[in-house]
Amino acid sequence: MKKIILSPLLILILFPISSGFSAEVTDNQPTLSVVLTSESPFVYKDNEGYTVVVGVVKNTNSLTSVTDVRIRVNFYDDVSPEPLEIIEGKTILEVIPPLGKSPYMIRTNSSNPDITQASVSLDGFHTSPSKSKNISVEVNNIVSDDTLHFSGVLKNGAAPINNTNVYLAFYDNFDPPRIIGVSTIPIGNVESNEIINFSFNEKIQTRSVGFLLFSESDVFYSDIVNVKIPEQVISTRLVTISNVSVLDYQGKALSEINVGSTVQIQSESWIQFSADQKSDETPYTYYVQIKQSGKTPFVEFLGKYDGRYIGAGSQLQSLDWIPENEGLFFIETFVWDRNNIPIADQGPILLVVVK
Repeated sequence: MKKIILSPLLILILFPISSGFSAEVTDNQPTLSVVLTSESPFVYKDNEGYTVVVGVVKNTNSLTSVTDVRIRVNFYDDVSPEPLEIIEGKTILEVIPPLGKSPYMIRTNSSNPDITQASVSLDGFHTSPSKSKNISVEVNNIVSDDTLHFSGVLKNGAAPINNTNVYLAFYDNFDPPRIIGVSTIPIGNVESNEIINFSFNEKIQTRSVGFLLFSESDVFYSDIVNVKIPEQVISTRLVTISNVSVLDYQGKALSEINVGSTVQIQSESWIQFSADQKSDETPYTYYVQIKQSGKTPFVEFLGKYDGRYIGAGSQLQSLDWIPENEGLFFIETFVWDRNNIPIADQGPILLVVVK
């Protein structure tokens, strides 16, 4: 048995998405068997100032695998219609099996501070022979404090394999979850029926609540294992979200609104401090996610508001929304601290009709 202990990975440190960032997802050829998923891509600045886009594509064909899936990302500022950078990247998986998914992560070539928007589109793919599902991965001894620590095992099938990697696709607690980062554990060549130990010991994005563990080699791939990250130290404060409503500018509550009209999404949150709280000031970020109902819920709007709690008590938060489509929409609200750790349960879900 061979043992591999991972020394520090070359992993990008994720930072919160700027309130100025936006991302647009396009698929100009909807008849393709590869599509961008409905979840909005996650866009952020890394610790070196580069802009990174993370998302997921799906192979919708039930019979054929695909390879060489190319994703084009145009990066813009708030002024010019011409992109500042155009980057083409590929999916993490070399071959995506029938009805399978793969994350992608694409980074700019420069640390341009003017980049505020990203537009994502598919740029082609090829059909591929399928790989066999003859490797497996599992995790044990997972611990989360300031860093994430765990050990794992990769088990190979009855043939030697090369170019083997184990992947971790981290996701947040949005619904549906967003992939917010991908890490790679290189394994290399593995003999037939060999068992490989691996470990992970790195600081990760604090908003991560779990990760998808999977592996691929030149000829084999594994099932995807969903791993929940243990909750971190219990917060010394408790926030409760209530009274979520949609208002016009006269403050009147609405249950139906018109396409193109501006409304306010407002909620009330209440914070209580424990006796050993060191400060009575708590910076927070209030998120609103609005999804259109249907078999595949579509995220139409994702906005945030940065505020501060001063002492205990209640506080109102609000964001403007201009609906672009008709239908029934679900409004979801969240409150996180500035370390991107949830400090409240998700607020009550509000339904609203747009006509």
